Amino acid sequence: MKWIIDRFDDIRILRYEVPGFESLSLEEKQLIYYLNQAALCGRDIIYDQNGRYNLAVRRTLEAIYEHAETDRNTPKWEAFVKYLKKVWFANGVHHHYSNDKFTPEFSLDYFQSLIGATPENELPTDYGTKQKLINDVTRIIFDKTYIPKRVDQSQGTDMLTASGMNYYEGVTQAEAEAFYADMANPADTEPISYGLNSKLVKKDGRLEEKVWRIGGMYSQAIEKIVGWLEKAAGVAQPIQKAIIEKLISYYKSGDLREFDEYSIMWVSDISSKVDFVNGFIEVYGDPLGYKASWESLVNFRNEEATKRTRIISENAQWFEDHSPIEDKYKKPEVKGVSAKVITAAILAGDCYPATPIGINLPNSDWIRKEYGSKSVTIENITDAYEAAAKGDGFREEFVLRAEDRERMDKYGSLADNLHTDLHECLGHGSGQLAPGTKGDELKNYGSVLEETRADLFALYYIADPKMIELGLIPSLDAAWAEYSKYIMNGMMTQLARIQAGKDVEQAHMRNRKLISEWCFKEGKADNVIEKKVVDGKTYVVVNDFGKLRELFGQLLREVQRIKSEGDYEAGKALVETYGIKVDPELHEEVLKRYAGLKIEPYSGFVNPRYVPVTDGDQIVDVKIFYDSEYTAQMLEYSRNYSFLPSRN
Repeated sequence: MKWIIDRFDDIRILRYEVPGFESLSLEEKQLIYYLNQAALCGRDIIYDQNGRYNLAVRRTLEAIYEHAETDRNTPKWEAFVKYLKKVWFANGVHHHYSNDKFTPEFSLDYFQSLIGATPENELPTDYGTKQKLINDVTRIIFDKTYIPKRVDQSQGTDMLTASGMNYYEGVTQAEAEAFYADMANPADTEPISYGLNSKLVKKDGRLEEKVWRIGGMYSQAIEKIVGWLEKAAGVAQPIQKAIIEKLISYYKSGDLREFDEYSIMWVSDISSKVDFVNGFIEVYGDPLGYKASWESLVNFRNEEATKRTRIISENAQWFEDHSPIEDKYKKPEVKGVSAKVITAAILAGDCYPATPIGINLPNSDWIRKEYGSKSVTIENITDAYEAAAKGDGFREEFVLRAEDRERMDKYGSLADNLHTDLHECLGHGSGQLAPGTKGDELKNYGSVLEETRADLFALYYIADPKMIELGLIPSLDAAWAEYSKYIMNGMMTQLARIQAGKDVEQAHMRNRKLISEWCFKEGKADNVIEKKVVDGKTYVVVNDFGKLRELFGQLLREVQRIKSEGDYEAGKALVETYGIKVDPELHEEVLKRYAGLKIEPYSGFVNPRYVPVTDGDQIVDVKIFYDSEYTAQMLEYSRNYSFLPSRN
């Protein structure tokens, strides 16, 4: 298979395989097909959530690309196409990781000429007048000072008025925090996730929520999602049929109590081979951590690889009991931990084109405590990354010691997957809150610290002798491979993803930097981690793996305490001190060395195509094809799965 199919800017587009699809039963293939269609129908939602002008911009750019009568063999046109590809990749005009607005490499005059060369009836006709469309689109693209960041969590700023995400309108940070604080009941032992599925707006001086449901905001897209979910329910087994019907009911009501009921049903289903995520789930795009982006992932269980995660989940209580955190923050009884390795069949919404490699849901702390969590490692995605990276020269350039490279070559794939297993399966589900702690006290630092906690759990336990005893690793060399790679990435190589002069913005990157820099500082007296300069190049080397593990345990203890107690100030201090600021000289060096390798720091995917084979009205088989190209798939999705108006 040709793994890399497109390259532009700092991005490469990959394919992924779906091994095992052909051997599924007809009912399972039908279920995947219907769930895939439901997933694709939500595409417009994430664009609008990321910014209120994104749909108008995307549709204008696509109209130009498909219909403008212009010379398409010029550098200016190539720059325009690159900008369009970046908008597709980020689901909007801001970078998917840095949150900074894209800077076009073509002029305003050229863009206006392209609009003039495009038939007016091909431009978005539901936005208002053509002039208003042009004014708004050109301003958002070309005015550097206008909505420069999708999410701005800088200290001292009003994080809502400074951010371009579309979860709030006319509302200040203080107003939003007070609004949701008034909703919360400290005595509620089963608190709903207030604000998760709504936009908060100020109307006539009063705050009100526009709920994302049928009959409410995003209704046109949700109606299509529900239509395909109803078809999926018709071919699902009884347990999964009831789950899908509860999700449909929630999409109709918008009632978050009903979403919790759905989440409990979903997390309790560990028998279904085909599974899915569909809905408003993760809150990384909201600087306050209330509003959830829309995403979907359809998958089926990888039976052989799941043996590994089954061992982990069966020993969940042992891991919890032996955790280095304070005893009072350990769960006395770990409930409902299920883990599996999955094969992704479709990526959609906030999982597309860039996708996570693991998921642990639901996010509600009380549901995790009482009913457990469902964890997945997406192995066909990690396999695609591994295949695309072969021979790229990265390890030779950034890993100093031959023994570290040898360990990474031998155990890197196993260690990466095992780290994801531990992070998702046990890390997120470990620990418990102190009495009276609601779970939202860490505010804008909550997402970073939660990822830090899960990563530390994985790092601490991947080097435990228990892993050898359980047969999960052959020796601690696998753990040392992960330690070397993680610290190098957290302190150094992930800086390739950031523009020169910028701070670290994205939650997962802040988490990795926080852990690595804290351990570097705290282990300095013992030279646990060392920066070495050889032939003018900087390298990060772990000198004492055992002591590094001890440091991971110490930091895990403190981060768990911070979460359990809702200690905002301590959490803030950790993130601000270790997770954000960048050494400009080291950053410049990393960017230069990375550029020499010609490796794009970000990767995303095109989806395979599923084509039903019919006999009359009946689907008798579903065929899978790996022939999609990036631009063609994006245009196809815009034609066939775009249901929202250009202004919402």
